[in-house]
Amino acid sequence: MAKIVWDQIGEKKYETGVDHAVLYSLNSKGVYTPGVAWNGVTSIAESPDGAEPESQYADNVKYLTIISAEELNGTIEAFTYPHEWELCDGTAEIAPGVTIGQQARKTFGLSYRTKIGNDIDGQDHGYKLHLLYGGVASPSERTYETINESPEAISLSWDYTTTPVPVTGHNMTSLVTIDSTLVDKDKLAALEKILYGSEDDDARLPLPDEVAALLGEGSSEIDTARLFR
Repeated sequence: MAKIVWDQIGEKKYETGVDHAVLYSLNSKGVYTPGVAWNGVTSIAESPDGAEPESQYADNVKYLTIISAEELNGTIEAFTYPHEWELCDGTAEIAPGVTIGQQARKTFGLSYRTKIGNDIDGQDHGYKLHLLYGGVASPSERTYETINESPEAISLSWDYTTTPVPVTGHNMTSLVTIDSTLVDKDKLAALEKILYGSEDDDARLPLPDEVAALLGEGSSEIDTARLFR
């Protein structure tokens, strides 16, 4: 038994920023590859929806509560996007440099990184990797304004919804989050080699079961169930 103590040195943690965004296209074999860098990302919002309680009554009293299914939606904001995003944004190329809109939207995956800070290391304490699956983007609005004495770059924004993928022993999920301060450093480096590619292999987005096998195999200290949420 131990008494609870608040705000100890090194335990004042926070999250900030977003970087290292990578876009993955879902191919006909159900594999998210190849990954390409997405520069200019300014924010990625994760907005869970659903999981609402539904009360059930019997014998004139509340009998039980059923929780509805949870979905993951969100918003991506950026100054620009890779050419590969056009297929996910309902755009098709009909000639070099000529595109048309209102086309079918391709399913995508994302990986991105957020920083973990604390009162000792600042923003360099660690980071979280976010792996997002089954994304489908909605049409976005673009506003073009005249250049004036206070010019600003156009900020692009897309809402997205997701379709979850299977996870052995757990409910299906659209998001895997990996905390660099809790996993083995060498295994994390191996995962990042998959996510970001190498001289021999294209970058790809591994499914949750592969992530769990890579980070959890041979380790009794890490509960892989903590990686899924």
